[in-house]
Amino acid sequence: MSATRRLLLVSSSRVHGRGYLDHCEHEVRELFAGAGGPLLFVPWALHDLDGYAGRARARFAELGLELGSIHRATDPAAALAAAAGVFIGGGNTFRLLAALASRRLIGPLRRRVLDGLPYLGTSAGSNVACPTVRTTNDMPIVEPPSLDALGLVGFQLNPHYLDPDPGSTHMGETRDQRLAEYLEENPGPVIALRETAMLRVRGASIVLLGDGGAKLFARGEEPREVQPGSELSDLLEPR
Repeated sequence: MSATRRLLLVSSSRVHGRGYLDHCEHEVRELFAGAGGPLLFVPWALHDLDGYAGRARARFAELGLELGSIHRATDPAAALAAAAGVFIGGGNTFRLLAALASRRLIGPLRRRVLDGLPYLGTSAGSNVACPTVRTTNDMPIVEPPSLDALGLVGFQLNPHYLDPDPGSTHMGETRDQRLAEYLEENPGPVIALRETAMLRVRGASIVLLGDGGAKLFARGEEPREVQPGSELSDLLEPR
């Protein structure tokens, strides 16, 4: 894995009581500081591309950052090649992955990020940074050609993680049960990010940020809590 990678993988773009990207504003500023050019937004996880891109562009303007949208580019590959950083927003992970695959952008995007292009992902944008999208919470509303994703990190993420509620009368599976099912068929590991949590990847370093904490799921082990500030570099490479 590249020693130059710079990623910020955020569980959610919004948390209760705060505005769009407010809870990770400091980390976003840090990620794109000195980018030296316009950034590129990827809105394909939602249906309303113009509305989504407009919201992201306005928020980045408040941060003093210029953000164009790839869906407006006549040549998306060329737009990616010229970008000084990339932001992939949340929505439906399957729709996002299918859009990237149909435009043959998975390989070029992966290479650029491995070469040091700053990468911000929220929710679905964080999911596609993983080896696959098998640990997303989303319905497969479209069918990508493969569940393989960008593989920018060697572990899986589960954004929007909710702890089991012992008082719930819901009879469906908890998130913990769903992730246990994943590990029955796949080696893992999975980092489940609560709403305010995010991972900062810098070269070989990966650190859990935010105040929500996370839970680590690995095959053959009991899930364990990961506290904010924890270094998780041993998970950067596939097991």
